[in-house]
Amino acid sequence: MAIERVGVLGCGLMGHGIAQICAEAGWDVVVREVDQGTLDSGLGKIEKQLARAVEKGRRERDDADSVRARITGTLEYGDLADCDLAIEAIVEDLDAKLEMWREVDGVVKKEAFFASNTSSLPVVNQAVATSRPERFLGMHFFNPAQVMPLLEVVQTVTTGDDALRTGFEVGERLGKTCVHARDKTGFIVNRLLVPYMLDAIRAQEEGVGAIDEIDVAMKAGANHPMGPLTLADFVGLDTLAAIADVMFDEYRERRFAAPPTLRKMVAAGLYGRKSGKGFYDYSGDEPVPSELGL
Repeated sequence: MAIERVGVLGCGLMGHGIAQICAEAGWDVVVREVDQGTLDSGLGKIEKQLARAVEKGRRERDDADSVRARITGTLEYGDLADCDLAIEAIVEDLDAKLEMWREVDGVVKKEAFFASNTSSLPVVNQAVATSRPERFLGMHFFNPAQVMPLLEVVQTVTTGDDALRTGFEVGERLGKTCVHARDKTGFIVNRLLVPYMLDAIRAQEEGVGAIDEIDVAMKAGANHPMGPLTLADFVGLDTLAAIADVMFDEYRERRFAAPPTLRKMVAAGLYGRKSGKGFYDYSGDEPVPSELGL
């Protein structure tokens, strides 16, 4: 089935980026949010991204206007009825996702494909909550979706060949580098990346190095573009802790467990960039290592 109209559930951190790149690929996009404020914020981010591209000469004004015109915001599930593909990008909470899919499944046409952007939760648990598990797959984008080239196309035990093929075709049209991942908690990237960030936090806890020293060492010594603690702040420490809990519950290995420092920071509302402070303080012109006092 040809994809002509894409629905995106969620217009937040990931959803607004997914909506934008789908519209840039030429699809009509309907993006649904739970309240008008969150929806307006996400659409505003898309408009800023497009305006910046015009300002820097990467896109013509008419083209940017056309992209924006292909995106429709809504608070109603019913507006997704004619979508050929619905991509979920809401909060990383299984109960919330299951509740959402039950609503969407009863509205969207039966031949449509469903995809979850989950970064850690089992995709099959969502698939079986719908009436079309064979048309359900994982499509794990990376933040920011407008920039990061990778798409993990995740196959569950119920995903049919048509759904898997559609995932790759969509990813290729979006210009992504697509990899085939099995429905194992964390998939490929987070299975390797999350323990790396958690171990960096443990290294800081144990006095192996200061925050900025750990980051500088990994950038200069391993040629990483971003140090692990800067990356943790970028991901969001609350998100990292939630992913760690899911992975530890699955694998029961210490390397997946959230360290005490991470739990304390999340309890204190120190989420990283999104809150203005995490391992670094972002209140000034340049980020500086935080005085955590932990």
